[in-house]
Amino acid sequence: MRQIMSSPIAQTEIDQALGGGKRSLRTLPKSCLLGPTGARLWADFLWPQPGFAGAIDFIHKLNIPSLFTVECDAVTSYEPSKIDWFPSHLSMQHTNGTVGLKEMKYITWEDCAVSFQTWTNTGDKDIVLRLVAEPLLFQGKPQHAGLVGHYKVPRYEFTLQAALRTNRPELFTGLALKPGESAELITAVALGLLETEEPAVLEQRLEKVINPAMSGEELLTAQVKTYQGWFDHAPTFVSSEPLLDNTWLYRWFIMRHTLAEPKYGHLQHPLFYEGRSHKMSKTPLDPKGWEFSKMIPLTVPMHMLEARWYRDPVYSRGAMRSMKASQDEEGFYKCLFVNSTLHSYANFMGWAAYQDYLVHRDAEMLKEMLPSLKEQIRGESAKLGSPTDALLIEYTHNRTGKEYQPSYWYFHDFPKNCKDPTTFTPLKRVDRSVYHYLNCVGVARLCQMVGDPDAEGLKKQAEQIQQDILDKMWDKETQFFYDLHHLTDDKAWVKNVVGFYPYWAQLTDEGHTEGVLHALNEKEFRTPSPFPSVSADCPVYQSEGSWQGNFFKGRNGCVWDGPTWPYTNSIVLDAMALESKKNEHRWDSDFGLLFREYSLLHFRNRDVTDPYLVEHYSSQSGEPLSDEVDYNHSYYIDLTIKHIAGLNVEENQFVLDPIDIGLSYFRLDRIYAAGYELTITYNRGDGANTDIAVGYRLYVDGQLALESERLSRMVYYLNHPQL
Repeated sequence: MRQIMSSPIAQTEIDQALGGGKRSLRTLPKSCLLGPTGARLWADFLWPQPGFAGAIDFIHKLNIPSLFTVECDAVTSYEPSKIDWFPSHLSMQHTNGTVGLKEMKYITWEDCAVSFQTWTNTGDKDIVLRLVAEPLLFQGKPQHAGLVGHYKVPRYEFTLQAALRTNRPELFTGLALKPGESAELITAVALGLLETEEPAVLEQRLEKVINPAMSGEELLTAQVKTYQGWFDHAPTFVSSEPLLDNTWLYRWFIMRHTLAEPKYGHLQHPLFYEGRSHKMSKTPLDPKGWEFSKMIPLTVPMHMLEARWYRDPVYSRGAMRSMKASQDEEGFYKCLFVNSTLHSYANFMGWAAYQDYLVHRDAEMLKEMLPSLKEQIRGESAKLGSPTDALLIEYTHNRTGKEYQPSYWYFHDFPKNCKDPTTFTPLKRVDRSVYHYLNCVGVARLCQMVGDPDAEGLKKQAEQIQQDILDKMWDKETQFFYDLHHLTDDKAWVKNVVGFYPYWAQLTDEGHTEGVLHALNEKEFRTPSPFPSVSADCPVYQSEGSWQGNFFKGRNGCVWDGPTWPYTNSIVLDAMALESKKNEHRWDSDFGLLFREYSLLHFRNRDVTDPYLVEHYSSQSGEPLSDEVDYNHSYYIDLTIKHIAGLNVEENQFVLDPIDIGLSYFRLDRIYAAGYELTITYNRGDGANTDIAVGYRLYVDGQLALESERLSRMVYYLNHPQL
């Protein structure tokens, strides 16, 4: 008789796990970060004052300086204040002997910015409170306790419309509080688009928060519950290590934080942005620089690896449809704004779509995307292909997302001026070619499932790419993979981090196994904060991102000649886990150590109570080099599920194959894959947990399906593989 699983563990409250204390941008210590985001509205940062003032954005980067603030004639500064950040809201308390203020503020998914304030006059004279609305958004005089207005944004070809309401209309002219008096203020702004929404829609949203029947505390309780509700549909993971548990929860927060649904122009579907912060200027309404809040094809496949584990496939579908909407006539997926496209980036979209299918088994989505996925392979083969082999040539060094990797300048002896175009050499890139291989493999398997005749041709193309990577890019003497001169096939003798990509793609054999050891060599990739973007023995290695000492992109600029990126850490760790399994778990303990190092990058000063993931770090000190906080260009959830819990979903089976990193116990719950609900548990039996059965177990639809006394490989065959 099958043993029935105990009840699933409840999802940890996200506010309780991650909240507390002020979060601010490293480069702007006065700023306050805000956790909740709307479908289109968010705050890059807020100033420490009542209301919403700072750098506020809608769909894309705008730097709206304010929505509204509340001024008090008895306060000249709100610093210092007790400020506590929570994923669902921001709390601020301020006292100065004359005034007491408590404020809770948040943004709803429906794009309402809500502030609940309690003011108390603790002095001996009257104080006056006044509501100040942003004049760029709101025109005219208040009517019926509110304001309306609009603001045209030519850059994105839309017009913001805004509606403001408050429960105390006296605020517009001045609300006086006598000594000892208190007032509860609820003020909210709803933002929308004049082109697509009637003003009545904004009013309906405001009615939900400016509701005489609900107090501010009740509004906040509803917001916390609604925000938590999103996480209740995500898998749960608990273990004997708080570091892993907190990182797991923080990564789900990052997914929610970067989730967007513009429903305008080219961006009609849900998608994840690469980040909500940016490399742009903070000048009000005039941001300049690189913008993360758009669809970036380099990032989307990583988002899909994570999002496929969310119960609702709506986000995977949205990501795929957004990519399809960006595709140009040559087959390339391009960066996408609501009204325009930018350049393309290398990506493994075909492989990610296949991985998503294995979990969700969404046949209709497969058929919808398959022509687009095949067109990407055809287009990249035609435009970037080499006449002498199946490898791809990269002509623009930042198109694989790794600008200024030294191999492009190897054939000119690493010139001081890397901006000189005459010193740059196009390369047959390892990363481009591996992505191409994975796309061919993934799309071939998808074609096979629907009987598409292109399956065989794509399979043969993948085999040829594999052979060319192994024959041409591998060096037996140094045991590593290298980029090649685009015409001569001479190797660029630079050990870039992409040299580990062939292991990640599992296209290597036993003759290449020792190449993994480069990741463990302290003179190469095992720096104090691994893994650097280029080996530490490279002549132009720079741990903090300058080019030979010249910070020509500024202190926070991306220069892939030595800093550490979470982006490539996730791929290298994936590769190491796969290779360890192939080699009798030879590197399990190394993987465990390095996985924990990767986890610690997610926290400022390695403090597991202070989540703060950015784009890149010094590979020597671990210091953050950028300030795009809660940055979403890597994967972690997928690594935890595949390698810590050990779940690998294949076409006709579930394969459990975990890496033993020394945990006393763990439990992975609420996994929905191939039509089944799965739970995986492990207890080493050392007494650290008495609620989880001793051993390693898989439960399918609530019943015990597989068990072992220890972590080991097990296979569960699917009874009804489906299309």
